[in-house]
Amino acid sequence: MRGMMKAAVVAMMIAGTGTPASAADAFSFVAIGDMPYGKPEEAYPPYERLIAAINAANPDFTVHIGDIKSGSTVCSDEEFRNQLGFLNSFKTALLYTPGDNEWTDCHRKKAGSMDPLERLDALRRLFFTKAETLGKAPLKVERQADVSAHKQMVENARFTHKGVMVVTAHVVGSNNNFEVRDPAAVAEFFARDAANVEWIRSSFAKAKAENARVLVLAMQANPLDSDVNGETPGHSGFNRTLDAFAEEAAAFGKPVLFIHGDTHYFRIDHPFKTRDKDKKVLDNVTRLEVYGEKQVHAVKVSIDPDSEDTFSFRPLYVKGQRDFVKN
Repeated sequence: MRGMMKAAVVAMMIAGTGTPASAADAFSFVAIGDMPYGKPEEAYPPYERLIAAINAANPDFTVHIGDIKSGSTVCSDEEFRNQLGFLNSFKTALLYTPGDNEWTDCHRKKAGSMDPLERLDALRRLFFTKAETLGKAPLKVERQADVSAHKQMVENARFTHKGVMVVTAHVVGSNNNFEVRDPAAVAEFFARDAANVEWIRSSFAKAKAENARVLVLAMQANPLDSDVNGETPGHSGFNRTLDAFAEEAAAFGKPVLFIHGDTHYFRIDHPFKTRDKDKKVLDNVTRLEVYGEKQVHAVKVSIDPDSEDTFSFRPLYVKGQRDFVKN
């Protein structure tokens, strides 16, 4: 934990004092997630102020890594429509991948005691109607549903921007919905898990074929934190995702940025290792975990493929906004 905090602090110092990227292919985007959390009267105003700050920063696009509501907020159609309105209020493109709070955890009493799989269907119908991002200036995307046998996976998307391939994979907290006591959940998990593995592998293959210089992969879950996600090594919903990602990232060799949320702890580090017995650190992979929950902030990510330091990071705060929103 101490090393992670140090890495994050160093990254902030670099971002705050480094020279701006000057290469033609350099650009910036914003990453957020795990928000807004709480009652509308408490959660919405700071979120709206953050969106206004992001719009003022005018990034090339923004990535929301999911959990667009708290786990104790009712998973209603009205709530979904409210959150879709927020996502479409971003001035540039908004790339969104679902989190567990939107569907996996909707069986909870506080969330409305709703059927998670029905909520997943509703989410797909409402948020992923076209092969493009959300936001006021949407970008065209390639969806897994349109290029593979996994026709249900409208939410898995990718696009290439200035030589950088940007990919989302629908991998969520709550052990990725791998709930062995629920046969329907197990069936859903195995189908989506197989699709995600195929999508991750095909995205790296496409990046190689197109000679992409960088790959960015975004998902909601923190697949490295077993304590939060409640799984044991033999009952993890993330093993195949991690196997595929580590193998493909190592073979890719070029810079990879892995963005996630879930555990609400801003950090930048290099925690990924090969999945063999040697467990070598994947030095080409940088992990960014975004703010979230009570910390209603964003991270500005700058990518310069020509720089020795491909990625730089700058926290994006709203002046005077404190971490006070309750879950």
